[in-house]
Amino acid sequence: MARQRENILGFDDLNIGDEWESAGRTITETDVVIFAGLSGDFNALHVDHARAKRGPFGKPVAHGLLGLAISSGLASHAPRVDTLAFLAVLEWRFLRPVAFGDTVRVVSTVESIEPQSRGRRALVTWRRQLWNQHDQMVQEGRTQTLVRARASSAPADSPAISAETVVRETDGER
Repeated sequence: MARQRENILGFDDLNIGDEWESAGRTITETDVVIFAGLSGDFNALHVDHARAKRGPFGKPVAHGLLGLAISSGLASHAPRVDTLAFLAVLEWRFLRPVAFGDTVRVVSTVESIEPQSRGRRALVTWRRQLWNQHDQMVQEGRTQTLVRARASSAPADSPAISAETVVRETDGER
């Protein structure tokens, strides 16, 4: 039996318009409580069942930023890309609430690819959409990542990429 390796894509494996859908993930009350603790956002809308019941959604809902964080995690596996850095959230919209028990998935689409550093890496702009189990888009936006070239396509004399190089190059020094 042959051993399979994980297929990690370089920017040169991507094409504008390519689209991937992640696996689903169910949002739990525990997720919301842990996120409230991490973020310090204990708004009654998220953590107080009695008050949230009288609120605009009639029940507690997840933090919008928890949805963004989960979408980032789900997108890191669909597709699996050799990402050097998450650079920007260009825009993000919160369209519908995410309730406890909702199962969400991310659809990621390549919008643009801008090779940099003599083709060793590229700035990739993504359209991300977070969908619930009812096929309703609950969040959407655009993000940018710095993605390494496929290992076999990088020039043989290319030096290793350090975190300092990534920061310097993304700050405009090329």
